[in-house]
Amino acid sequence: MVAVGLVWLLSGVAGYAEESTDPPTGKVIAGWIERLTLPATGRQVKAKLDTGANTSSIHAENIEQFEKDGETWVRFDLHGHRRDKEEDAPDPVQVERERARRVKIKDHDDPADRRPVVELEVCFDGRLRLAQFSLADRSNFLYPVLLGRRFLEGVAVVDPALKYATDPSCPEESESP
Repeated sequence: MVAVGLVWLLSGVAGYAEESTDPPTGKVIAGWIERLTLPATGRQVKAKLDTGANTSSIHAENIEQFEKDGETWVRFDLHGHRRDKEEDAPDPVQVERERARRVKIKDHDDPADRRPVVELEVCFDGRLRLAQFSLADRSNFLYPVLLGRRFLEGVAVVDPALKYATDPSCPEESESP
């Protein structure tokens, strides 16, 4: 019975590779560090995949909340920050998004911090996805993006022995810098 199931599974994978040019579906095996593309900036960034964090987080500066059409919006600068070579970092891109919610972040040594959360498109594993990110100053961290459980659920299984196992780009028809 197991052998029959294995043959069926392998024939399905082989059939997919030969017959389809569509992006993959289902969960992908990803490493603990991956690259992704942010269509809002047109840039690739490194992301740490963290199954211990619930909400994803992205490095943002000059965060300003304001009212627009009766809703709370957030204006912020996204960086393609490179901690090791700040002088080579590209100029920030100013982005405006409606605030999706706020999260309370508790650090071990500091008082709780309330951060705005916005939705941003990301290209991860060859697919365009919508993800919620808390906006935070991540300049003291190695990676400008942290992908948490809310994003990873249904998207990826993390293999801590891997790095850069996924495709950071999207099909050209999906990209919108």
